[in-house]
Amino acid sequence: MSAAPDPDGVLEGLCRQARQLVAELAGPVRRVRLRSGGTVLEVEWHSSAAPAPAPRAEPEPAARPVAEPVAGADRPAVRAPVVGTYYRAPEPGAAPFVAVGDVVRPGQVVGIVEAMKLMNEVTAGQAGRVVELLVEDGKPVEYDQPLIALEPLTGRAG
Repeated sequence: MSAAPDPDGVLEGLCRQARQLVAELAGPVRRVRLRSGGTVLEVEWHSSAAPAPAPRAEPEPAARPVAEPVAGADRPAVRAPVVGTYYRAPEPGAAPFVAVGDVVRPGQVVGIVEAMKLMNEVTAGQAGRVVELLVEDGKPVEYDQPLIALEPLTGRAG
């Protein structure tokens, strides 16, 4: 009988393969998505000619930040999915993903966290209105750090 694969070993292997893949690819990579179960590999390049594709409705629980109350406040926040550098726009000079006053929907891309030269999309975990941008563009962030404060839309007209 063979033993079940070690999840940490599988993750370590995927990370190693992702770093090697990005190093071998031509041009700046926007996103790499690897999955072990069911074997999925996606690579997306930056393109100045075409707009970024809309995010998929497919749930990814490990990569999706959860809207939780900001410490000391009575409002949910979009949180960093990984440790890295936070960017409010898809590329330098581009319009930011969201601004104060914007309404976001669950799964909507609201920023990017760069970690080990990989761009990780930050998505809203719930619908809401952006009430505060908690981290400046280009600043380092920690895992689960609040990035954007939201005002929930439930029970409100608007």
